[in-house]
Parts: sequence; C-alpha cells; structure tokens
Amino acid sequence: MGGSVSYHSGQAAEDVVARDYERRGYAVEARRWRSKAGEIDIIFRGATETVFVEVKKARDFDTAAARLSQRQLGRIYHAAEIWLGTHDGGTDADARVDVALVNGTGAISVLENVMAA
Repeated sequence: MGGSVSYHSGQAAEDVVARDYERRGYAVEARRWRSKAGEIDIIFRGATETVFVEVKKARDFDTAAARLSQRQLGRIYHAAEIWLGTHDGGTDADARVDVALVNGTGAISVLENVMAA
C-alpha cells in the first residue's frame, strides 16, 4: 500500500477499535500519543484501569499479529510507563497493554494483557 492509503487504512482500523472499546465502557484518553520511547496508538481509561492499545491491521488476524515484534512491544511498555508516570495514580496504577487485530473485513480480535518477553 502507498503511504496515504496505509495511513488512512490504519486510521480506519483505529476508529473501529476505539468504537469497540467505547461500547465496552472505556473512554479515549489519547490517540497516537508519542513519547521518547515511541507511540501508543490508543490509550483508554476504564473504571479501574488504563489500557494501552496497539492496533495491527492486515488481511487476516494471523498476519496482523505477526506484524508485532517483541522489540515494538517493549517500546510500547516503556511508553506506557512514561504515560503512567505523568498521570494520576502513577506507575502503581492498574494498567494493561492490549493488541487489537483488525482483519480485511473490519472484524476485531483483541488480545488482552499482552506481555513483553
């Protein structure tokens, strides 16, 4: 895909994921939040926790999942620590990292509480 097409496709996937989390009672705190450690696609606030979500889109869920490296996941965790260190509750706040996979038809599969190796 070209740059513009990839950008818009990624934006559409993030929109679908945001609506899914909002239906489940989460509020969007930030989108495409950047820190010195890297970018987090979407940050949600739930009743008791903060959820950091990486969105991966591909024609199928397996291909989307394969696009997430351990190195990238480590950067997401580091960025999440930076976010938590500057917000209410600090690094002791309840939080998790999810990976939201979006396939070519717009269906979503969420992997909750993904751990970095």
